[in-house]
This record gives sequence, C-alpha cells and structure tokens, in this order.
Amino acid sequence: MSLKILKMIDVFVDFGLCFITHFMYNWFPSTIFSIFFPVNESIFEHLKMLYSAVMIGGFFDLVILKLFKIKYNNFLINLFLTSFFSVLIFLVIYMPLFYLLGDSTFINFLVLFVSIGIGQIISYYILNAKDYEYLNYVGLIGIIFIYIIFGILTYYPFKNDLFYDFSLEKYGINTYDI
Repeated sequence: MSLKILKMIDVFVDFGLCFITHFMYNWFPSTIFSIFFPVNESIFEHLKMLYSAVMIGGFFDLVILKLFKIKYNNFLINLFLTSFFSVLIFLVIYMPLFYLLGDSTFINFLVLFVSIGIGQIISYYILNAKDYEYLNYVGLIGIIFIYIIFGILTYYPFKNDLFYDFSLEKYGINTYDI
C-alpha cells in the first residue's frame, strides 16, 4: 500500500467516522465527551464532529503506516493541520451555502466529503515533506489548544448562528431555553 492510496481510503474512512462521532455524546453523555463530540445540531458542534473524526482517522493511519512500513514525516503537525484545515474548508464552503440555500442534508454531506478530501490532500503533502521534527511539538500544542477552545465554546458559546441549534432552539450544552 502506498501513502497516496491510504489518503484516498482516508477520505471515506473519515467520512464514515463523522457519522459515528456525530452520535458519541448521545451514546455516552459526559463532560469529557462533550468536548470532543457534538452536543447539539449547531454548525459549531458539527465542526467538533469533523475535527474529531479526522483525528481518530489519523490514529488509524499511524497504525497502518507502521504496519505497512510506509515512509512518512511530521505526523503530529499533519494530524493538527489536516483536522484544522478540514474544519476551516468546511466553514468557508458551507457558510455561504447555508445562508444562500438554507440547511440541506445533501449539501451538508457534499461539503463534508469535499472538505475531508481537500484535508487528505494536504495530509499527503505534509507526510511527504522533509522531516520538521520540532513542528510535531507545535502540532501537539495545536491539538490540545483546539480542544480547549471546543470545550470552552461548548459551555460558553457565542450568541450567533454558528452556535445556535435551530432544532432545539438553544446554544451550546445548556438546557435552558433562549
């Protein structure tokens, strides 16, 4: 197996993991799971779903990379940047479509798939780049920082459309009505 084939497979694996991570908090409601997985149907909470799915997929990658002895560099910075850019690309594509066309399941899935695909292309190039060992520390710090931000914004969300769950008419994890 080559790195290129692995990255193509990853697009489908990460897409599938999004469906699992979408329901993790419902299956195992806890403070820890609220940081990593969506607690409602807001756009922000779905960003956590995407970020965590790409993270989990990245750790499966590590096992496969070692098992098949595929050459790679910069694993942690790759994991951080792939997850981060997948989320950023999703937002850049999805938000204008959301405001123009409204909420559409087909568009949600299409944008999710495209975002993951572009993220995996980025991943391929980072893993193939020369080894920047010190950047892996930056990647680890970035991963931790993003999850801290996710945790804070889950419990103290901004009051805007990105954080609003239109189906439950609430923000964040709070149980009170707005």
